[in-house]
Amino acid sequence: MGDNCKATPKEPIAGKRNILITSALPYVNNVPHLGNIIGCVLSADVFARYCRIRGYNAIYMCGTDEYGTATETKALEENCTPKEVCDKYHAIHKEVYKWFDISFDEFGRTSTPQQTEVCQAIFKKLWENNWLSENTMQQPYCDTCKKFLADRLVEGNCPTQGCNYDSARGDQCEKCGKLLNPTELLEPRCKVCCNTPCIRDTDHLFLELPLLKDKLEAYINNISVSGGWSQNAIYTTHAWLREGLKSRCITRDLKWGVPVPHEKYKEKVFYVWFDAPIGYVSITSCYTTEWEKWWKNPDNVELYQFMGKDNVPFHTVIFPSTLLGTGERWTLMKTISVTEYLNYEAGKFSKSKGIGVFGNDVKDTNIPVEVWRYYLLTNRPEVSDTLFTWADLQAKLNSELLSNLGNFINRVLSFIAKDPASGYGSIIPDAEGVESHSLTQALGEKVGSCVQQYIEAMEKVKLKQGLKDAMSISGEGNRYLQESQFWKLYKEDKPSCSIVMRTACGLVYLLACLLEPFMPSFSREVLKQLNLPPETQLSLSDKGGEIENSKRPWDILPAGHKIGTPAPLFKELKDEEVAFYREKFAGSQADRADRALKAETEAKQMAEQLNKAKISDGNKKKERATKSSETKSKAPSSVEGEISISRLDIRVGLITKAQKHPDADSLYVEEIDVGEALPRTVVSGLVKYIPLEEMQNRKVCVLCNLKPASMRGIKSQAMVLAASNSDHTKVELVEPPKDAAIGERLTFPGFDGEPDSVLNPKKKVWETLQVGFHTNKELVACYKDVPFTTSVGICKVASISDGSIR
Repeated sequence: MGDNCKATPKEPIAGKRNILITSALPYVNNVPHLGNIIGCVLSADVFARYCRIRGYNAIYMCGTDEYGTATETKALEENCTPKEVCDKYHAIHKEVYKWFDISFDEFGRTSTPQQTEVCQAIFKKLWENNWLSENTMQQPYCDTCKKFLADRLVEGNCPTQGCNYDSARGDQCEKCGKLLNPTELLEPRCKVCCNTPCIRDTDHLFLELPLLKDKLEAYINNISVSGGWSQNAIYTTHAWLREGLKSRCITRDLKWGVPVPHEKYKEKVFYVWFDAPIGYVSITSCYTTEWEKWWKNPDNVELYQFMGKDNVPFHTVIFPSTLLGTGERWTLMKTISVTEYLNYEAGKFSKSKGIGVFGNDVKDTNIPVEVWRYYLLTNRPEVSDTLFTWADLQAKLNSELLSNLGNFINRVLSFIAKDPASGYGSIIPDAEGVESHSLTQALGEKVGSCVQQYIEAMEKVKLKQGLKDAMSISGEGNRYLQESQFWKLYKEDKPSCSIVMRTACGLVYLLACLLEPFMPSFSREVLKQLNLPPETQLSLSDKGGEIENSKRPWDILPAGHKIGTPAPLFKELKDEEVAFYREKFAGSQADRADRALKAETEAKQMAEQLNKAKISDGNKKKERATKSSETKSKAPSSVEGEISISRLDIRVGLITKAQKHPDADSLYVEEIDVGEALPRTVVSGLVKYIPLEEMQNRKVCVLCNLKPASMRGIKSQAMVLAASNSDHTKVELVEPPKDAAIGERLTFPGFDGEPDSVLNPKKKVWETLQVGFHTNKELVACYKDVPFTTSVGICKVASISDGSIR
């Protein structure tokens, strides 16, 4: 996933640092929100990428946590099987993390035969070593559903004094975080039927944590210091120890889970928090058959684990106790990095309530992935809760990425790319005399110090500080350019200007390297603009000398190297866009779905009204009918009955860039995002009608399945739809609703069907259908009397009524 490609599985290498990285397995009953992403997978990805550029032998394991009550509950809600729920949401998670550039070595799942094998093997060792006990416990039983209710199938009032949350689950209160047993809930109710359950006896297996206390405390006291555990992890762990360890039930009365390999308990499964951490091991066993070289090799492998604060005790108490109880030499966690909560605007991110921005939402914002990664990581809640706000995202993008980082790189590369009369013709100059250039020597010392601070922070998993240290180099670079006044030096002291430019180029490469763990897509683009191969392996290894070279940035890139084409790396986020996103993502996902449904209903009502309405302007209707009959008379009769508007692939597109055609004064060349991996190049004859500035960053309707055609030397891959008045003196773009999703295919109520992949020009499908395209008196774009429709409303033009569209 991400840009990582799993080829030959890695094994630990003697003499190297072998680092095993995991992030808390995201539960598979919902779409991850931004709080989930920064809390585990993104933070671990940054550290994994850092380890790789440092030359460490590192692997990153993760996957979806699929067993347990939450999955069964979701299956009930969606009227499907637990496996179908897992398949659905595993695919969603995988797609979200792919978009976020997460570089797993393996992204697996816990509902596998390997999970059953490893989990049952650990259980048998615990049983043999007498660390398990049998006990009878009281558990809610629903007479209506005829079954024992696992913890998450019971809800009620939290018993914690001062909390009183009325929707606490049987395992944990989401409001105060207190771990609970179902029988502790006040006014309990069955989540399935809402009836009050009764209490019955049922036999279960328990892990005897009190008996393992000495082994566990010896491990914690040693490794929490030497491993540099985060303070929140230490605090939570010691709070558990102070309260006194209790026997923990490891079985549940469920069907969906790893079966217990014991005759008496064969109808039960393991409790999800017994089997879920074992998922790290089983997922590694899916990655390589030599998994024990990673997981049973404590002398040569370091285990780093990333998670949110609510997962801490399961990783610092229960999971290590489980492994210690087997008596085998497991690789136990060395370092744990824990985040607090990322809150959303005025409230808390919540999967269960659908509040916040979710992983599948971010693609629709048209804000690039590197911006999302940067913002989440600068706002990483390392020691206390932090707050996501759209205004803060805007400020960090516009001031830190655009004005600082992007400005520095663009200034340097654009100046070098100028023709030799005013620049360097894209060739990095030599830096003769740099040893005596005091300003540059001082810069080298500052940069070397920043890099050292960066390394120290990243080694301690202080990711936010590491990012700050890397960005400080961009600030130093901007100050260096200003103090050097390179634009004057070019005219007055060209050798000094060459020193400045070659040094600044080295800083550009160094920034790409330091920031690769945080913004890999940014680094790939910088390499492209430096004209370095995409397979270039960025490195900060001690052996390669890159750390020492950072003090001599003028030596990083060779003189005579030809750079690529400079281009802006970031785009300003405007106030109106911020206001739009804040409104779009207000409320819960259910609220948003209601708004979308309302818009769809309004569109259908509009279509019905238009179908019923009598068009008073008979002349125009007669004119359209005449044109239609003329066109149809030219079309082959065998095709006439087959032509339907559903054959057109019209999508919502976003013009990301527009410029004049280099060889045609009347044409624009646009780059349009239509929801595909790459934008499409489109040539439009709109120069006489629409100013260039009005073509930038606006949503349009794009016909995407015309056969590509060359227009004055540039191949146009689609067509932007526009309306014109009768004498063609005025032209306006057909515009979808502001919150229509990029790439969404427009529909025409009453006309169902799939579009042609490419329209056959000989069949005249577009020409035949186009005569029915027009705007009505309400400025709605229509095919005949049916509006151009998106899931959030209909498409319109600004002012042209009764116009033709093409």
